[in-house]
Amino acid sequence: MKKELINLLIFVAFCFIAYILFRNLNFNLKSREGMTDASGNSTSSSSNGGAAGNAASYGATLKATTVKQQDIYLISKYRSDYETVILNLDDLVNNLMLGAALNVNVNNPQEALNKLVQLNQAKAALNNVMTFVDKSA
Repeated sequence: MKKELINLLIFVAFCFIAYILFRNLNFNLKSREGMTDASGNSTSSSSNGGAAGNAASYGATLKATTVKQQDIYLISKYRSDYETVILNLDDLVNNLMLGAALNVNVNNPQEALNKLVQLNQAKAALNNVMTFVDKSA
């Protein structure tokens, strides 16, 4: 009798612990199956005709975003101001490159060379931005 009572108490304790554990877990009431994101939208490309099935709508979304950005920047109206900013940034980068070249630590030249490479990439990016502004106006 005593052994059966101990088994019963262990079973009840186990059920209570399981109840507390599952009660504190955050289960959504909506049942979702398959590949869905947090909003419930399907993320499976096979149900939407694959990557090519969404190409037209994706392209339209990109175009709408581009037009919205063009409306924000008004490149044709502020072109000269943007060019001045880009040229001033280019001068700043040139001066930073000169400073990095003049302050190379001979014990660790790699650090200064990495900085020069990053600054050179920044100059290339500024040239690309200037080309874009000139082309858009």
